[in-house]
Amino acid sequence: MNKTTVLPEERLDEVNERLSLISKKNGLTLSTDAYLLAAFTRPKKYGTAVELGTGTGIVSLLCAAKGRFSHIHALEIQPDFADLAKRNVALNHMEERVTVHHADLREAVPALIGGEVDAAFSNPPYMHPDCGKRNDSDYQYIARHEVCGSISDFCAAAARLLKHGGKFTCVYHPDRLSDLMAALRENRLEPKQMIFVHADADTEPSSVLIRAHKGGAVGLRVLPPLLLHDGVKGEKGERPLSARASRIYETMSFEDEI
Repeated sequence: MNKTTVLPEERLDEVNERLSLISKKNGLTLSTDAYLLAAFTRPKKYGTAVELGTGTGIVSLLCAAKGRFSHIHALEIQPDFADLAKRNVALNHMEERVTVHHADLREAVPALIGGEVDAAFSNPPYMHPDCGKRNDSDYQYIARHEVCGSISDFCAAAARLLKHGGKFTCVYHPDRLSDLMAALRENRLEPKQMIFVHADADTEPSSVLIRAHKGGAVGLRVLPPLLLHDGVKGEKGERPLSARASRIYETMSFEDEI
């Protein structure tokens, strides 16, 4: 198998004008959360970053394509996905920008990635192992359930790997927000910016984006909620993105807001 082989149980998609992505047919598909996490991650052009639980590698690839960091280390515990992420890096000719590590974030130390980093980001699982219906796919089950690490483990890993003042960006489920906040504080990661994401003005938030600073002072700024859609459905049932969501997707950035 060469570096860019697509296996029978996989598919190949064009993500945007820059990236192609191999994904597993029975794994999680590319989600809005991945785009928004990449957009909410504040860049540091000459800094280094680590992604905790990279899956296909898409968030690291999106950040690398935009030149957010000089180098990104992507950690993945599942061997099949670590291999998949490495193939996606090779497919997109990002070997000099992204390094995939088959590693357990619960055991990760700075030496693994060459020292402390300026930024960390993650889309961690948000369900307890015994919560909800068991997925037929082990890949989907592990991606959604805290089988290979709790939110406390993810926050502890970020704290170990970040420099003082480094930024940890996370997308999470709103019904676990209290657990996330507790885990951040326990690990000296102070929440600084937060935004809730809604499908539209009439629905509860589907996700929450948070950025925390290692060793930061107390003070949380809550941004206006992001409404993905603000128009009525078209004749074919389609729902256009709101102007704000479209701008974030096009630029992959919240920079004028944060």
